[in-house]
Amino acid sequence: MEQKDVLKALQRDHAAELKLAAERLKGTARHTEIIPSPVLSDMTGHKILLKPENLQVTGSFKIRGAYNKIASLSDEELARGIVTASAGNHAQGVAYAARERGAKATICMPTITPPLKVDATKAYGADVVLYGDVFDESAAHAAELAETQGMIYVPPFDDYEVICGQGTIGLEILEDVPDVTDVVVPLGGGGLGAGVALAIKTFKPEVRVIGAIPEGSPAWKDSFAAGRVSPADQVVTSAEGVAVKHPGDLPFALLNEFLDDLVTVTERDINEMILLMLEKHKLVVEAAGAVSLAALEHLNLRSRKFASAQGPHVVVPIMSGGNIDTVTMGAVIQKGMIARGRIMNFEVELPDTPGQLVKVATLLAQERANVIQLDHDQFKASGHYTNAVSLGVTVETNGPDHIDRILAALRKAGFQPKRIY
Repeated sequence: MEQKDVLKALQRDHAAELKLAAERLKGTARHTEIIPSPVLSDMTGHKILLKPENLQVTGSFKIRGAYNKIASLSDEELARGIVTASAGNHAQGVAYAARERGAKATICMPTITPPLKVDATKAYGADVVLYGDVFDESAAHAAELAETQGMIYVPPFDDYEVICGQGTIGLEILEDVPDVTDVVVPLGGGGLGAGVALAIKTFKPEVRVIGAIPEGSPAWKDSFAAGRVSPADQVVTSAEGVAVKHPGDLPFALLNEFLDDLVTVTERDINEMILLMLEKHKLVVEAAGAVSLAALEHLNLRSRKFASAQGPHVVVPIMSGGNIDTVTMGAVIQKGMIARGRIMNFEVELPDTPGQLVKVATLLAQERANVIQLDHDQFKASGHYTNAVSLGVTVETNGPDHIDRILAALRKAGFQPKRIY
């Protein structure tokens, strides 16, 4: 966004625009209800109340900004058609909003976009154009279509109306949780964070707004340190919804003023929270939506403003979306279970004599370790025994302490297990 446009946006009547966005979204976006989380409250020592945008129409907060932007257009602009680029949630939000407003939508998506997301976008009535190998190429093509065919481009985050639409989440939090002290929001392009921070600081500035990012997505950390938008050289994270190299200019201007703190989380933190939401709340949350949850355990250590605040904390993390395909979900569940000590894999060399496998199996049964997989390979052993067999075992466990007991029991029985994961 041009600097003059950023300055113009900053001078608008934010309170009035946020209220207008809320009016526009009535009957379209769902007012997602706050969900108390006893498990996270016990884990952190603070009162944790979830804002489940994963339960939103289209499964993501993106419908809010997309609809507010499209609803702000004139009939003449709507007749020209809507175009955008996205590989996921923004695509579905724009497609849904355009259908609701009676406008034709064209969505440019990378050729590598999973068919599930392509089909979901088409289901809302949009035309999907698969173009380019990466998002940047798709975005360039969408911009070209907007220029050559006169379509209206709907940005994913660097737009005032889009930001105000996302800001309605902040308004709902203030309405539903009047004693809120902290709101935690994931940062990607910055539209969600900027909108929520704008709403919170406009109507209740004493509430802290804390951003959360994956450690492999450093653009926001670098930008705040530099005092200007500083694109990341590369982004490596499973949280594709916040995997943005170049933050928005307007979101940066707003967050640079209104964000209270920034917390970095690991991939392990994210995977564990996806699994925890499934187990404890029966909620499906995508990786980007779990980033704010992953920050909760680290607020005391990684946020000085949070740690120094007096009195009890009432914290609302925003779960931004729940659109995750089944293959990815399976991999995340497995990684999360490994990280939490719920699955363990080890190798052990056995003498190549009858009964050795039974001994290991009996010992595992005694330790109540549920065997998932066995790999009995006579040709893999290193020769530690004269005639040795390599045994690989994957077991379901009940946590780190249980794993320690299993390995100790194997060693006590004379085996030398090597833990793989």
